[in-house]
Amino acid sequence: MSKSALPRRSVIVGAAATVVGWNAVGRSWAVEAPDPEAATVDTADTASDTASDTASGAASGADALARLPHLDGTLVADADALARFGGDFGHLVTAAPRAVLRPGSVRDVATLVGFARRHRIPVAMNGQSGTGETAELESHSSYGQAGVRGGVAVDSRGLDRIIRITPGRAVVEAGVTWAQLTDAALAKGWMPPCLTDYLHLSVGGTLSVGGIGGGVQRYGFQVDTVESVDVVTGTGELVTASASANRELFEAVLGGGGQAGLIVRATLRLVRARERALVLNLFYDDLGAYLADQKKVMLERRFDLQVGDVSRNAAGTGWRYKVEGVVHYDGTAAPDRAKLVRGLRCVAADTTFTDQTAREYAYRVDAFAGFLKGAGLWSQPKPWMSLFLPASATETFMREAMALLTPEDLGAGLLLFYPFRTDVFTRPMTVMPDESVGFHFDLLSFPFPGADHAAALRRNRRLYDRAVQLGGKRYLIGAIPDVTHADWRRHYGSRWGRVVAAKHRFDPAGILTPGQGIHS
Repeated sequence: MSKSALPRRSVIVGAAATVVGWNAVGRSWAVEAPDPEAATVDTADTASDTASDTASGAASGADALARLPHLDGTLVADADALARFGGDFGHLVTAAPRAVLRPGSVRDVATLVGFARRHRIPVAMNGQSGTGETAELESHSSYGQAGVRGGVAVDSRGLDRIIRITPGRAVVEAGVTWAQLTDAALAKGWMPPCLTDYLHLSVGGTLSVGGIGGGVQRYGFQVDTVESVDVVTGTGELVTASASANRELFEAVLGGGGQAGLIVRATLRLVRARERALVLNLFYDDLGAYLADQKKVMLERRFDLQVGDVSRNAAGTGWRYKVEGVVHYDGTAAPDRAKLVRGLRCVAADTTFTDQTAREYAYRVDAFAGFLKGAGLWSQPKPWMSLFLPASATETFMREAMALLTPEDLGAGLLLFYPFRTDVFTRPMTVMPDESVGFHFDLLSFPFPGADHAAALRRNRRLYDRAVQLGGKRYLIGAIPDVTHADWRRHYGSRWGRVVAAKHRFDPAGILTPGQGIHS
């Protein structure tokens, strides 16, 4: 191609800047104006680390331009797209990409990753989750985990097909949300066995970190309900993996933080849907009684779903603990309420029961999310942190944490706190405490404006270090600062060798999901 045949390359103002190639000399994208009359800015006159670098210098010549292979979708580098993919739900870290892939097919992701590998360009999948309104869509990582500074963000919303639902099974693309899958499955009498509390998250996003919800005691993480996945590895290969085929890759990507491959499609197990949900709220003022009863009802399998949370008591003088138990049933065969609370040490006068449809319960968080959005708190910085504690050390940790945390630390948020059996977690990358029972400590703070977020991050680090000292582990979504190579080795323990081996085999150029900061 002659120099005169090169596409006009510039930073496009107010228009979608479609990428046509990569300038290997300037290590920048070549973009083409969709409208010859579009206003442009000479790249020599702009110092932006994002927009200016999307334009290659035409003077580099044809030999410097690696043409982008054919895509069914588009690779864009306009300022609006780069800004939208530069942050996340936590609003604590900014890591703007230099281009955004809007895939028109699964093949696009493989094509782009293969191209990116050849040119050492980092790539990360971004769920852009939310209720469907463009202004509300964003990555639901909380500390830059889905960020890809200077690289390519893959907008998984382009992969939003529910391919099929059959008895006991669903096949979906990675950008489908759990809300979309829930409604499609319910229409046929089925339900995902373990749902996240907030359903408007992408399937690929939660499977990349584990996926936790109230069904964890029965079913494990969402990754434990996966039968197979289609994965784009860091070499650009599209591979189908399961427990019986390409098992190393299967185990590396489920809960693996996007380090060995990008999940583009999944086959998931479904369970028969029940019509109704009886919801019990049991309250405790004594931590010891709460821990004992939570463990008791879990081991007895008294509830179908079981969570819990911590909040300030009415007097504001201390903390109160709540068990939330759910029993699903059909028709008029409601469960015996007295039997469900028999032998428990909760404050009987405060016990409440709510009877609703199973779908109403599944979508229970939407009203709370609407309140937070209306109050302007949804878009505020949120230093979330999720930990898994061994049961033997949970009371010690909680008493220390409760002495440290203040109402301002929670803001309008909450602290989820409930037990699980560690034997239900079958995927190697989702490491758990080395005991048969653990507790989930999930600090979901929504601080009010003016909060000291730097202090909150220091608090998170202090709590994380104490949890690790007591045998705890972390969930990959949390906002924990200054995580080191030694921290990651300690987190994965005896599985660290598998993490390193999978990274080297499936992502030899080290381009995938750098925002996780997993130093292998």
